[in-house]
Amino acid sequence: MARILIVEDEPAIAVGLLDSIALEGYDVEMVRDGVAAEDQALTGRFDLILLDLMLPGRDGLDVCRAVRQAGVVTPIIVLTARRDDSDKVMGLEAGADDYVTKPFNSREVLARIKAVLRRTDHAGGSRHVHRYGDLLVDFSRFEVFLGRRRVELTAMEFRILRAFVQRRGQVLTLDELAAEAWGKDFFVSDRVIYTHVSNLRAKIETDPGNPKLLLTVRGFGYRFDG
Repeated sequence: MARILIVEDEPAIAVGLLDSIALEGYDVEMVRDGVAAEDQALTGRFDLILLDLMLPGRDGLDVCRAVRQAGVVTPIIVLTARRDDSDKVMGLEAGADDYVTKPFNSREVLARIKAVLRRTDHAGGSRHVHRYGDLLVDFSRFEVFLGRRRVELTAMEFRILRAFVQRRGQVLTLDELAAEAWGKDFFVSDRVIYTHVSNLRAKIETDPGNPKLLLTVRGFGYRFDG
């Protein structure tokens, strides 16, 4: 199920959104200021962002612009208390995909969420694009960038990276990684896995000697902490 980030500083609205969206089966996280919203959005871990425009710390429009300028294409639905068209137009021009005007009911918000997710799925959109700090991965285009530099990965390294991204935050044993990347019926030695993971780490880490993304969990396997 899709992961949704809610950015809303009004407690009653935030809790109402969290409850109604979670009840639909979505994986939901929530932050309440613009600075935290930008930090979370830049990770690329979400399939959709609900973004209030009036936020403490940093304005929602500025957050939206910063996220788009960083190359993150996660769909954004802005929440605005203003009914004039100028506020809605500014949100769309900043990179938002849709807007909802307060006060709203949960059914309207859920309908907008489902519609935007359907569009991005059909377009091959955001779920294929992930950002982890300086690392940008686009699985639909088979492209990886570290900062502004394009990183060339082999087909196997892409499969290994996809396995880690799909199981982000979880420990993958060598057997699990082999099954995910090579296939369940293909035998691969531990040494081959070590070599491929080491090569991948050298390409995607800013400092491979002090990795922040692809970590070794001694005695168990590896964990991707993007």
